[in-house]
Amino acid sequence: MRKVPALREGDTVAFISPSSQSSMDSIEKAAKITEDMGFKVKITRSCYESEGYHSGPDFVRADDLNRMFMDPDVSGIFCVRGGDGAIRLPQRVDLDAVYRNPKVFLGYSDITILHLMLNRPRGFITFHGPMPASEFVRDSFPGYVRDSLLRAVTSTEPLGEIVPYESAPPMEPLVPGTAEGETIGGNLALVCSLLGTPWEIDTRGKILLLEDTNEPVYRIDRMLTQLRLAGKLDAAAGIVLGQFTNIQPRKPKDSFTLQEVLEAVVAPVGRPTLINGCFGHDVKKATIPLGVRAVLDGSRSTLTVIEAGVE
Repeated sequence: MRKVPALREGDTVAFISPSSQSSMDSIEKAAKITEDMGFKVKITRSCYESEGYHSGPDFVRADDLNRMFMDPDVSGIFCVRGGDGAIRLPQRVDLDAVYRNPKVFLGYSDITILHLMLNRPRGFITFHGPMPASEFVRDSFPGYVRDSLLRAVTSTEPLGEIVPYESAPPMEPLVPGTAEGETIGGNLALVCSLLGTPWEIDTRGKILLLEDTNEPVYRIDRMLTQLRLAGKLDAAAGIVLGQFTNIQPRKPKDSFTLQEVLEAVVAPVGRPTLINGCFGHDVKKATIPLGVRAVLDGSRSTLTVIEAGVE
């Protein structure tokens, strides 16, 4: 997978809103925080618009994505938040032009749609990490989250071991073993939503990263089983399950636990698997490049990124 140019002090990053809308107050605060990190900020039209539960019409959101990739003055693209709507964009994106202009692309959650579109064989490395209107404005951003982000998008050295933040649950093996491969994945629901499309995830020989939020355990069961039936779990070299938040069942006595689902659906596949990866919808998260080589070590309960995402 192709690396992208590292962000440097004084570079311009564009704020785009491919999914749901954010308040202008949060966007303006996030812009100031981004400027304090040493970057210039360009706020695009989609950040100002709203249509239903989207941040403007499909053509506006897709146009911002296309234009920012082709803008020679823009070195990075930060998606301001997730939500809903990114799945409408792939057919409107000029992929030939985008692939010719690789640059730092940041986001998670609904942005998984765009990660999978950009992480194609002709594409480039992208970054699964915090978003301006969602995380930059939180009190928890300084420290672990900010430092992890800046290191991922500015340093040409591999990230090394992805160490959980202090007080985070430790990573643990669900299935023992060691695996090496390129990282791929993101939000479980969005990964499943692209099955059967031209942008369907290719997990062959890769380290599959999955996380989710606001999904009852029975839906997580269904989606993981769908990936298993589609051969995506079997094809992976290894699996890392990240933060699954706000998944409490309405009737706990009549529900499986998440651990029971993982043991029933994922463990029998036999791929080396870790749980409690430090990425996803928790308040704190690491930034992880997608498309870089990484090593999963079940005996040490570690995920180590051995290739830089930028050059």
